[in-house]
Parts: sequence; structure tokens; C-alpha cells
Amino acid sequence: MARNTQPKTSASAATENTEPSVQADAPAVTNVEMPDQTPIAAVRESKQITEEKTLPAKNVLSRANIFLDREMSQIAFNRRVLAQAEDRSIPLLERLRYLCIVGSNLDEFFEVRVASLLAQNTIDGELTQHRSFLAMMERISVECHTLMVRQYEVLNQEILPQLARKRIHLLRHTDRSEAQRAWVKAYFDREVRPLLTPIGLDPAHPFPQVVNKSLNFIVSLAGKDVFGRGNAIAIVKAPRVLPRVIKIPDELQDGSMSFCLLSSVIHAHIGDLFNGREVLAYSQFRVTRDSDLWVDEDDVKNLRQALQGELQTRQFGAAVRLEVAKNCSDELSRFLLEQFSLPADRLYRVDGPVNMVRLGELVEHIKQPNLRFPPFTAKVNPKYAHTDIFTLLNKQDVLLHHPFQPFQTVIDFIRTASLDPNVLAIKQTIYRTGMNSDLMESLITAARQGKEVTVIVELMARFDEEANINWADRLQRAGAQVVYGVVGLKTHAKLALVIRREEGGVLRHYAHLGTGNYHPSTTKFYTDFGLLTAHPQLAAEVNEVFIHLTGLTKPKKLEYLWLAPFALQPQIIRAIRNEAKIAKAGRPGRIIAKMNALLDESVIRALYAASADGVKIDLIVRGACALRPGVPGLSENIKVRSIIGRYLEHSRIYYFRNDLEHDVYLASADWMSRNLFRRIEVAFPVLEKSLKKRVMAEGLEPYLKDNMNAWTLDSDGDYQRKKLRSKQTPFSAQQFLMEQLGSSSGD
Repeated sequence: MARNTQPKTSASAATENTEPSVQADAPAVTNVEMPDQTPIAAVRESKQITEEKTLPAKNVLSRANIFLDREMSQIAFNRRVLAQAEDRSIPLLERLRYLCIVGSNLDEFFEVRVASLLAQNTIDGELTQHRSFLAMMERISVECHTLMVRQYEVLNQEILPQLARKRIHLLRHTDRSEAQRAWVKAYFDREVRPLLTPIGLDPAHPFPQVVNKSLNFIVSLAGKDVFGRGNAIAIVKAPRVLPRVIKIPDELQDGSMSFCLLSSVIHAHIGDLFNGREVLAYSQFRVTRDSDLWVDEDDVKNLRQALQGELQTRQFGAAVRLEVAKNCSDELSRFLLEQFSLPADRLYRVDGPVNMVRLGELVEHIKQPNLRFPPFTAKVNPKYAHTDIFTLLNKQDVLLHHPFQPFQTVIDFIRTASLDPNVLAIKQTIYRTGMNSDLMESLITAARQGKEVTVIVELMARFDEEANINWADRLQRAGAQVVYGVVGLKTHAKLALVIRREEGGVLRHYAHLGTGNYHPSTTKFYTDFGLLTAHPQLAAEVNEVFIHLTGLTKPKKLEYLWLAPFALQPQIIRAIRNEAKIAKAGRPGRIIAKMNALLDESVIRALYAASADGVKIDLIVRGACALRPGVPGLSENIKVRSIIGRYLEHSRIYYFRNDLEHDVYLASADWMSRNLFRRIEVAFPVLEKSLKKRVMAEGLEPYLKDNMNAWTLDSDGDYQRKKLRSKQTPFSAQQFLMEQLGSSSGD
């Protein structure tokens, strides 16, 4: 296939600082260059571009009501995930997995969003009493309590009884046979009791530090201790090194499969820890803490050392939520709330284990295939497997759609480069990659072989900081140049670059650009696109981004890439406005965009204005969305849907019709202010027509057609599950892609 190396003339051809032409016979509008200043100054400058009036003149809603609430939208997303657990057509263990995902999502919601709201509204250690803030916190409390009650109802009334009918049991103490109780007692004495350290509270033993999200027990005791003192409360911390789900030996079962929880084991034998005292009451409990790390990046000499210090204290941030057993006494609940300085509305009584997430261990224990999704294996295109990757990329770009096509192609690209004697340099960004990574091992191999290896490691990748620090240390010891990005801005772009000396001594650039992380596990469960290319200008611009990130220089004008925080938001808004101008001129204006979240107010205003001008807009937004669709006079031409299925929808795609130029961009960025102004992000064009068609045919069109996993957002902020009309054929985008890409050779 011939390569497309011609200069672009459509909206996608705009340089980083040039307005796209609106009509074929209209001159381009030239803008001044971005300021020769720091990234933050450039952010301020680029924000000014978006301050023009972009709302329709006649607005049926007040300015305060044109945006939906972020927190409520995020909670609504978790309700959609919970609906998957309620769906009886989904295999039983997968339904349990969805319950665990809801638990994990709620944990992060409290650790990050609620913690952030509380921090923003705390002055001199006291929470503000501002009416809007208090109303918001009350609404969050009501919605989260309702969600968690339903979560445990599904567990206790549907999942566990149905597992029991499959002869899979999660046994409480009262459910266990005498032989099983004896085994559990022996397990407690052998494996658990030696690791427990009960702490009786008295002036010499104040309330202990309790680790974030750890399992603990509070015990109320009668009588006096061995020293004659009447300390009535004790705390027992469950060992974090022990499994939370314990399989009972097969010989103690009647052909079934039985398990018990560590919490149940400790409950049953907690009295053994207090010889000579009567246990009056007890309860498991778990506290969720503020887990956002804060480092003054302008005031530290070594970001990695400062972050390592913060990681040690993350587990003990300010408490934001307390979970206790449903039957925990009011006296013990009040005592715990006082210890953690929490109001009553942040107490959650749960009918089951206080950490639903750890039930994921039960899913892993059970191997019955009929209780899981049918297995799916992404197939490698033989052309990729049997052709030298550099030879292939000199002929055509390669588009990969994960997990329907294997991420192994990207791993092989980096591994091949690490071993190729003609490769001189490899550069890569790392946001998340996990504790074990063949890709990172290849970078270490390349560095040890003397290649110039530069890795931009984002140390502030939330909850992956420790893994990234460990990789940074190993890379440096192997001889790689490790950079931690730009101070104050997270490096979230997904880029890799290989520089190779080829025939005639010419240096050739090969690049990988992606919408998802270089993480071997998530690539199997997240939908993402990746582009491998040797397009001379596009790959050269990837190198310019690396030079900008490592040298902290002003980025050059970019013909192809949209780079945040300098130009991504202005370019998105220009492309939206370009569609509006086309529509006002009487020609079709069309925008389709897919992302994880839509929250940036300036982008939303531009979409509202484009809708008023007649642009047809479809938005596929997995999670939080602040745009109100379908409001007459404001957003009547905008539709919003969310897809919740077997895989986590993670790809970001921007499509602008642009008078049949069909501009298609893939990106690392959602349309959120944090992505557009507080991160290094890249949106990149898909240039080859055949690959544009593939992105449309795989990444957008099936999701607009989906009537099995789709939820539509209405103007009130409510999501309605798409229902099949009479005689309508069921269609699932993800199932379609599994069948199309998993059973064929791909490209």
C-alpha cells in the first residue's frame, strides 16, 4: 500500500497554532504562536481562546443548570456497572466480579473525589457550612448508601444463593458442619492467631493507627483485665498477608465446593484472644482514607524521594468513610466515628464482608467455565507475525484494536527494537505498566546493550506510584535515561519511538501511539487503539514531543499532533466550530466522539453552540458526563450514550466530518480540564483511508448501533437502558468485535 505523505489540507492539517480552513476556497486564519513561556503560562493563554461566547442566544436553562453534576454522574456510572451484576443473562461469576468492580470504584470515589471535596471545603481544620457544599455531601451520602445497600442485596439474595444451587458455598460459622468447624478452628490456631495482636485500649494503648481499607475488628469486653483495670474496648487488626477467601478441604465436603471468609474465621474465634474476659459485642470495620498523594513539586529537590516518603503515609490519610457490620451496636459505631472524626452520615452498615472487593478471590478460586464468559483469544494477523515489523511499517501503518487484537504486537515491536543492532535509540512514556512487564524488560535489555534508552516515567500515576518507582530504579541501574516528566503536569500521553539506522546511513523513525497504557493486564480487559507508524512527519513529531518533555523546551509547531496543555483543547474547539460553520453554510456537520468522561465546560459550551447551529453530534461517554443532551434550543442535536459490557471501554476517538475529509483522531485524553490543562496528552490523526474506515467501523459505528449494552442519557441527567424494539435484532458492539476480529486475521 502506498504511504500517504502529502500535506494535509483539511481541519486535521492545522498546525498547533493555525486555525483550520473552513471552506475549500476560504483562506486559513492565522493565529499568533503560543507564548514562549512555561507550560502553566501557556495553559492560561490557551484558556483565553475558549472564553468566547459559545452558547446559543436563547438558552432555556439558567447558566447554573447547563451542566450536570460530576459526582452524581460518577455515581450513576456505578449504578450502570451494578446493573451488570443484576443481569441474569450474564454468567454468575462475572456478575460477582461486577459487584467487586462496584466496590473498587466506590473505594476510589471516596479516596479521591469525596476526599478532594472535603479538602477543598476545609478552612483552618473546619468544614465549611456553605449550603451548596452541605447539600452536595448529603446527596452523595444518600446515593452511595442506596447503591451499597443494593450491592449487598444482589450478593445475598441472588449471587450467593445461585452459587449454592451450583454446590458452591460461602459458609458462615452457623452453616459449617462440626467437622468443618473443627478444621476452621485448627486453621485459626495454626495460621491466624499467631499473627493477631489484640490491643486493649487504655491510656498506655490509645486507639491504634488503622491502615486504609484494611480489615479490623472492634470488641466490647466485660469485666476487668489481668491488671484489674476496666478497659472495655479492644481492637484487632486482621493480617494483610492472609487470604480473605479460604477453601475448605474437599474431604470435608459432600461433593460440593465450600469456602469461608477470613472475617468469618476471626469472628468465630475472637473470644479465644481474650482469655478471662467476656466478649459482649464485636464487629468488623474498615475505614477509607484520603489516598491522593500531595507533593510540592516546586519545593522538592528529588521528586522520587519525596514521593517515596509520601507513599509511606498514604495509608493513614484523613478518614472519609467508615464501614461496619450491619449488626454493629450503636455504641461501638459511635465510638469508631469519634475516633476517626467522622459524622454519622459517613457510616455505612453492610450485610456481609466490609470489603466487597476481596470477594474477587472467590472468583479466581472457582474454575467452572460455564460460570464465566466464554473464553476469547485475540488472533495475531499472520502478516505481523511473519513479516519484519520495520519492513512492514515502511509499507503501511498498522492499527491495533485491543483486546480484540493482541497487545503482543506492541511488545514484539519494542523487543525487536531492543535486539536489533541497527536500532540506535528507544524512547517511551510510562504511565501504568504493572509490577511485571515484558515490555519494560525489553527496555532494560536495550539499555544494557548500549542503546540510547530514554523513558519518561510518570511517578504520580495514582495507585501505580510504587511500581513506577521500582521500574525507574531498575532502568537507571541498566543505564537508561529516566525522566519524570514536566513539573506540575502528569505525563499521560502513550508514546514510544524507535530510531533506526537504515540503508545509506539514513536515520528512520518508527512510532507507537496509543489510547491506553503499556500495561500487560489491562490490555486484555480495556478496549484501546494503538497505531504503529513510520510516517516520516508523524514519527518525527513524536520525537519532538520527547525532546520537549526531556529538555523542557517550547514545543515546535506540530502539523499532525495535538499536544496538551498547549493546544489540545483549542484544537478540539476549533474542530467543533469548524463543523458549526459548515452546518451554518447549509452542508452536513457531524461529530462523533468516544471517551471515558466529558467534563470540560469550554468544550461542552462549544458542543452546545454547534448543536444550535445544526451539527449532529453523537457522544459515547463511558463514565461521568456533565453535558445535558436533548434540551431544545441548547442541545437538541446531541445524543449521549454509555456502553457497559464485558470489557472496559477506554479508547478515545474524535471524529469530525469536515466536508467529507473525515478527520479521525485517536487520543490519550478525555475531554476533562485535568487532561486538557494539567497533563501532557497527545491526540494523533489516523491518516490512511483504510485505517480511518476501520476506526469508524470498529470504534464508533458498532457502539452507536449497540442495543444490548447501551444506556442513553436524558436531559434530566438520568440514564435509561436501551431496550430492544419489537422484531429488532440484538446487537452488542463488543460481541460483534470479538466475532469479527477474534475469528479473522485482522487488518
